[in-house]
Amino acid sequence: MGIDTDGKTLTLTIGHDELIVRQRWEVISIVNDIAIAVWFIVGSVLFFSESTTEIGTVLFLLGSIELLVRPVIRLVRRVHIRRLRGASDGVDSLDF
Repeated sequence: MGIDTDGKTLTLTIGHDELIVRQRWEVISIVNDIAIAVWFIVGSVLFFSESTTEIGTVLFLLGSIELLVRPVIRLVRRVHIRRLRGASDGVDSLDF
């Protein structure tokens, strides 16, 4: 598995396959969604035993925090895109 970055693309090579990522903010959002699922699935499994209920609760809390991160990622992405468009148009303001 290799990772190669050049400019605005990210290329992941796995065997004979390549995944070329051009929209990094979308990938960050997807990774965040996967993390949310993992926290809640593992937390749910840990609730089956009384001895692991406390760590299960911690994982549920982490999943909830990740749910808050999701809209923050979208907001940062929008601001980032606006900055790039503004820079190319010669406009300094961020128009939401």
